[in-house]
Amino acid sequence: MNALAKGISDGGIVTWRNLTNVRRNPDWLMAATLQPIMFVLLFAYVFGNAIGGEAGGAAYREFLIAGIFAQTVAFNSAFTVIGFANDLQKGIIDRFRSLPMSRIAVVLGRTTSDLVVSVVALIVMSLCGLLVGWRIRGSFWDALLGYLVMLMFAWALSWVGALIGLAARSVEVAQSAGLIWMFPLSFISSAFVPTDTLPPFLKAIAEWNPFTAVINATRDLFGNRFGAPPTGWPAENAALYAILCCLAIIAIFAPLATARYRRVASK
Repeated sequence: MNALAKGISDGGIVTWRNLTNVRRNPDWLMAATLQPIMFVLLFAYVFGNAIGGEAGGAAYREFLIAGIFAQTVAFNSAFTVIGFANDLQKGIIDRFRSLPMSRIAVVLGRTTSDLVVSVVALIVMSLCGLLVGWRIRGSFWDALLGYLVMLMFAWALSWVGALIGLAARSVEVAQSAGLIWMFPLSFISSAFVPTDTLPPFLKAIAEWNPFTAVINATRDLFGNRFGAPPTGWPAENAALYAILCCLAIIAIFAPLATARYRRVASK
């Protein structure tokens, strides 16, 4: 119990250190907020209008926002990747190793600080969504649960980013490795188009994709349904499946990232 308390306490200190770095490097925060704004405007007013009919108007914009939320918090895990690769390259991890602190504190602090960045990004995206006509149609508590599911997803993917960042040999490699796997997962999902419009093979992947589960759960909780409701167990139990996916990702990648940090810190 004492070890756990020490890990959380030390992790809080590392979290504050990382947030201080973000404050001193505001370009990181700008990258986390400007990109989603551009995606909202691009898909809402360029691609959305190209779809035509009702889908090109307010209904599509409400459908879109949850997908932009999920894609943005997923892309924010790249900050975890780059942050660890940068600390390794600059020898910061060696300095942490010399301090009497919990081994899990560095990984926990990095994932938690990047979760705070995701909170800021969600606030900015929500305000931008309101400007383009998006509205929350569900209750306050449903909306709150929707945001919590999205943040749980963000934190889960940060553990994936932590493992990649600790395994990368340089910042340049980390930048590529931290983003390349997200594109197929985010686009082969219900983020931008209903899964029914995809070819059968891609539709099967999209329906079980954790991105789709989180997006569908958030849409249901926000009351942003569009078109015919999706069918199948993952869609009909979207919130449950989204939470199970997040827990599974954390259960797999948190121990792997912590073990990788211990190996790196012991060199």
